[in-house]
Amino acid sequence: MAGFSGDETAPFFGFLGAAAALVFSCKHQASSGIPQISPSPSPPHSLDGSAGMGAAYGTAKSGVGVASMGVMRPELVMKSIVPVVMAGVLGIYGLIIAVIISTGINPKAKPYYLFDGYAHLSSGLACGLAGLAAGMAIGIVGDAGVRANAQQPKLFVGMILILIFAEALALYGLIVGIILSSRAGQSRAD
Repeated sequence: MAGFSGDETAPFFGFLGAAAALVFSCKHQASSGIPQISPSPSPPHSLDGSAGMGAAYGTAKSGVGVASMGVMRPELVMKSIVPVVMAGVLGIYGLIIAVIISTGINPKAKPYYLFDGYAHLSSGLACGLAGLAAGMAIGIVGDAGVRANAQQPKLFVGMILILIFAEALALYGLIVGIILSSRAGQSRAD
């Protein structure tokens, strides 16, 4: 390979990290069938037949709760959109890390070693898996929380606090991902 410097397989791991950040924090695979809306919350361990990840799962799960709650109390729909918005932010975290990683991979301009690829892979996995966990938490809490809020409005502040702590998990993953990504390029003294 002319003009390539560093390890030839290293960019594979770097790009895998960028993909992991985006896939785990954003990806959603639509479920087959029509979701059934019931006024009672789904059990927390139920995935309702969907195999989504991160932001998409959080958005879908809490969106179902908003739709179900909106049948009983339509005046609370806009107030109950908070979990959906918070779940959407998770996708932005994955996008940020994916862009940081992909702009750092240019083996023709600067040597790119396995250390750099592993740093980018771990960066993407840290952000992506934290986004996945936060999306699951936001979806479950958002679904049950907006339905409970329709029955008892005093629960709104508690729901928001739980959602903030769930979102913080993804923010921690973003911070660790940025730190790990910044380690790429420091494997050898140039």
